[in-house]
Amino acid sequence: MNEKPFDTITMQDISDHANVGRRTIYHHYSDKFDLLDKLIEEHIDELRRLCKEASDLDFIESNVLWFEYFEVHYSFFSAMLLSKGAPFFRNRFLALVIEELEDEVNVTEGKNKGLTKEVILTFFGTAIVGIVESYFTNGLPRQPHIVAEQVGILLERNL
Repeated sequence: MNEKPFDTITMQDISDHANVGRRTIYHHYSDKFDLLDKLIEEHIDELRRLCKEASDLDFIESNVLWFEYFEVHYSFFSAMLLSKGAPFFRNRFLALVIEELEDEVNVTEGKNKGLTKEVILTFFGTAIVGIVESYFTNGLPRQPHIVAEQVGILLERNL
């Protein structure tokens, strides 16, 4: 997807690029959409695992884990966020971010008392996804820890 639009990629292109026969590809995936879905799910599952691993960390430290993962898998995430498949990936990623923030939002006391939890989750989830998109599309600072620390500080200030 970094080389050509997803719409124009064929199963033959995939098998040629992977240096395996088409039968091998079809043995594991029903079509290119199934392959893409499984790749996305693999990365979403890994991000979810990182969240569990970071459950005792503050927002800054846990964001560093995510942004280091983004940096290691830069090619995948940039392809997902710069292609026509971006809305599909973005929706899955947003759902994960909201799911992970849900336990952090307290609307019964503190600065968010009386606010609607769904609005807070959508606000911060969309903000985080937007920052990640900007990281890949607009060339935010290349050091993942700088962006991660700043996102973590903003979350700690506001949640």
